[in-house]
Amino acid sequence: MKKYEYFEATADIGFNAYGKDLNEAFENASIAMFNIITDTCDVEAEKEISFDISSEDEVALLYDYLEELLFHHEVDFMLFSEFHVEIDENLHLKATIKGEEINWDKHERKTEIKAITFHKMAVEKTDCVKLRAIVDL
Repeated sequence: MKKYEYFEATADIGFNAYGKDLNEAFENASIAMFNIITDTCDVEAEKEISFDISSEDEVALLYDYLEELLFHHEVDFMLFSEFHVEIDENLHLKATIKGEEINWDKHERKTEIKAITFHKMAVEKTDCVKLRAIVDL
C-alpha cells in the first residue's frame, strides 16, 4: 500500500494519506506534509517533541494534528521526519515527533506551508484508512 499521494488544488496542494489504521494514516499524513516543505530523508531524528490533543470528530482531529505539526515547525524552527501517533476510541491523540533544527544549507528548501485548511478534508474507512487534506501554500 502506498503511504501517500499528492493532488493539485488551486494555489494549494493536497494529499491523500493511507494506513491500515487511523494511527498509521496520521503518521503517513505527517510525512506527506513535511515532504512538501523538504526532503524528509535528509532530516535526522535528533530532537523529540511529544504532545496530546483531543477533538470532537476524526476530521477535526486530523486538522488539529496537522496544525500542531505546523506550529512546532514554525515556532521551534524544526523539520520532522519520524512520527508516532496513538489515537484512542475517545479521539484523544498522543504524538511523538522527531526531527532537527532547520538548516537550509543542509535541508532542501521546497515549499512553505502557510496554513492547514478544512477544505475537502476527509477521513474515509474502507479496507484501509484514507485521509484527505489540503494545505495553503
